[in-house]
Amino acid sequence: MEVVLRERIEKLGDSGEVVAVKPGYARNYLLPKRKAVLATPHNIRQVEQEKASAARHEAIEKNESENLAQQLAEVSLQFSRKVGEQDVLYGSVTSMDIAESLQEKGFEIDRRKIDLEEPLKSLGGHNVPIKLHREVTAVVNVEVAREE
Repeated sequence: MEVVLRERIEKLGDSGEVVAVKPGYARNYLLPKRKAVLATPHNIRQVEQEKASAARHEAIEKNESENLAQQLAEVSLQFSRKVGEQDVLYGSVTSMDIAESLQEKGFEIDRRKIDLEEPLKSLGGHNVPIKLHREVTAVVNVEVAREE
């Protein structure tokens, strides 16, 4: 049975591709979950139009993310934290702290997009990546200083 995929499915194909699958797989999984439609000329045209629309939307979103990345490259954030005897922070600077500080500066960034592998626990400058888009990553300079 031939179907047109409406989204990318691992080990099967990308959106808009016409693929041959077993009838049971199409009938019981792909068609009810709207992941594919039967491969008729009308459905093929419709999926191509959806794909073109999604590509335009993706290009606009990527362009906006690139503009935001340029603005974020100029931003520097400062945090002051209490420090122990060997310059070890008592607390840490987390992605939530960074998101709140960016919001104070006028940037609406979701904390889950801030790509900190673990919270910042040392003094000094750190470059923190922010994943704005699948292909666009901005870097923000974060300075952690000793609290007086």
